[in-house]
Amino acid sequence: MRLNSTPGRVAVIACALLFTFGSTAVANASPGRECDTPSIDRLQQWLASGEGATEPATGSILVPRGRHDYTAKIKFLSNDWHVMVVWLANRFEAEADLTDSRGFWLTYRATDDLHVQLRPASDWSGGAKWVTRIPSTGGELVKRFFSFRPDRWTTLPELGAPAYPLDEALDDARGLVFVGKTPNDLEFRGLRIDGHRPPCVH
Repeated sequence: MRLNSTPGRVAVIACALLFTFGSTAVANASPGRECDTPSIDRLQQWLASGEGATEPATGSILVPRGRHDYTAKIKFLSNDWHVMVVWLANRFEAEADLTDSRGFWLTYRATDDLHVQLRPASDWSGGAKWVTRIPSTGGELVKRFFSFRPDRWTTLPELGAPAYPLDEALDDARGLVFVGKTPNDLEFRGLRIDGHRPPCVH
């Protein structure tokens, strides 16, 4: 059916805009809300990568704490490198610009020290990344702030040094990758990144 009248065209355009904005609101959730599927601070992808002996070995590490509340749990089981990943924009293909971010708040418990790598989309693979230490909490739940100031980040000689400055990793950040070489019982209940609101993608 053709709409030749101006009022008819306006009505169609208005309906289309309402549908578009309504769909976006449902997909991204309201400010301050979690996503409709399991998430912690709107981060939906907390993943055991299959690298190192971990429990679980692969897949999502999110487990329910209540009706709409989740925590992320993983165990590093051996004296070898283990890898756990958080995608910052909830899709592997996506990235986040963190150049203006001060850092992130992490609510966690850990029975040993570990490190977190900032991995950019432009150089995702390999171990040669900028890292900051995540100290053991002795198994107690704590909330700590980790700055993105360059002097707070370093490299691990065993994994190698990246060929780019930290600022470049912040510009196209794809994920925070938690790595450790010792047995560790880990739980994450919060990860809020200054200036970054992850989009809910499913």
